[in-house]
Amino acid sequence: MSEQTRRVVVGVSGASGSIYAKRLIEVLHEVYPPVEVHLIITDTAKAIAEHEHVIFPNFKENAVFRYAPDDLFAPVASGSFVHSGMVIIPCSMKTLSAVATGYASGLMTRAADVCLKERRPLVLVVRETPLSRVHMKNMLSAHDAGAVLLPASPPFYMNPDTILDLVDTIIARVLDILYINHDLNLRWTGVE
Repeated sequence: MSEQTRRVVVGVSGASGSIYAKRLIEVLHEVYPPVEVHLIITDTAKAIAEHEHVIFPNFKENAVFRYAPDDLFAPVASGSFVHSGMVIIPCSMKTLSAVATGYASGLMTRAADVCLKERRPLVLVVRETPLSRVHMKNMLSAHDAGAVLLPASPPFYMNPDTILDLVDTIIARVLDILYINHDLNLRWTGVE
């Protein structure tokens, strides 16, 4: 990977909130220099996205590499594939459980496992409410293994006008964790 090329692995699991994944991919394309996206979408995530009327972008100018969820021969399944980090957005409780226990049965959980073992950033944008004790234990286990848990719980202090404003507050936090500069300008600056 050259200094100019930045790569992020994006996993989309079977939870409501496909709009978060779509927006993350769009923003990764918009930043300069653009970020190379390596995308894994589960079959359930595809069905949920269709139900939520979300169509994932397909940019020709910016590389978006797509992998089948069961393709364990994909580059992102190996620690020798260098990238800036991985985001599972939205992250279902099933996927969280697999990450927390090291159960790498498919490409998404294998790529997440690689991030943990290689000490690369792994951001889990969990999407569930309310949370059970099992969910919270899995979150703690994933955190203790090195993942960053970022619940899809947007703040309202920015006085949002649209759903996209709320979505962007979560995307801005994800990009901050990955040290990717952006122009979303959604930072708390205190009360004037």
